[in-house]
Amino acid sequence: MLHARALRYLDEVARRGSIRAAAARLNVSSSAINRQILELESSLGAQIFHRLPKRLRLTPIGELLIAHVRQTLKDFERVQLRLDDMKSARTGDVTIATMNGLAGGLLPSVLAAFQRAHPRVQVSVRSLFAEDIVKAVLSGEADLGIAYNLPKTPGLTASAVYHTRLGAVVVPTHPLALRSPARLADCLDYPIVLGDQSMTIHGLMMSAFHDANLPFEPTFKSNSIEFMKAMVHGADYVTFLSRIDVDEEQRKGSLVYVAIRDRHLHAQTLTLVRRSKGALDIAVNLLEEDIKAALAAIESDNILSSIP
Repeated sequence: MLHARALRYLDEVARRGSIRAAAARLNVSSSAINRQILELESSLGAQIFHRLPKRLRLTPIGELLIAHVRQTLKDFERVQLRLDDMKSARTGDVTIATMNGLAGGLLPSVLAAFQRAHPRVQVSVRSLFAEDIVKAVLSGEADLGIAYNLPKTPGLTASAVYHTRLGAVVVPTHPLALRSPARLADCLDYPIVLGDQSMTIHGLMMSAFHDANLPFEPTFKSNSIEFMKAMVHGADYVTFLSRIDVDEEQRKGSLVYVAIRDRHLHAQTLTLVRRSKGALDIAVNLLEEDIKAALAAIESDNILSSIP
């Protein structure tokens, strides 16, 4: 920036033929501009300007120098615009690999706010299984990954890690909506929609009922969280999801998350990951921070507990 200032002084003097006029235009003192020119002439060992009675005129060396100065200033302005674009994420592409429930639960509100702030950044969301999320981030197909129970993987850095707990999800008029926390046994009084064997929800809930010596057979199974939510909307069904999975529905008042307090029901780990090597694009960094902020807001409701 110091060099850029000196170059602008020189360019303005050359345009106006006067140190005083250049100083007035740039709103600096004449002595500051004169000092810069004298220092530059001393460094070059040659005069840049002929000092005429009423004006300054470029010498041949000055003519050669000013062409270089003006090209340098143009290049600097182009770089400055590029830096501004990067700092404010005016443009860019970000790909997130995530699970079905997070794609339909946490991310829509976060991405909508992000798009309003950065309208020229394009965001792609891919719904994958956990092992495929790891592969996508490692290979560079995805910039960020967010999922439950991701394995620790060399080459990936966890930028945020949280414990989450499954709860019973019901409509506001459901009897369980008034019982928070509820017990596992309370849920057995109603038909249940459960995530199938491809989802971590299935193993956690089956193990919890088994360890609690409670007979359990779900009425429906599905690998679609949207189907599970739709079934709950239409009747007195119960499903099991995390608070994050139904954050938007809770805000709208269409579904209720009921905490389950039972030592047999273990927590899930929610992890936000990125590649360990290589600098992230500014747009990726900004979106990563927005996701972390959204998780922190949910954590403040005592639904998530951050792992130090």
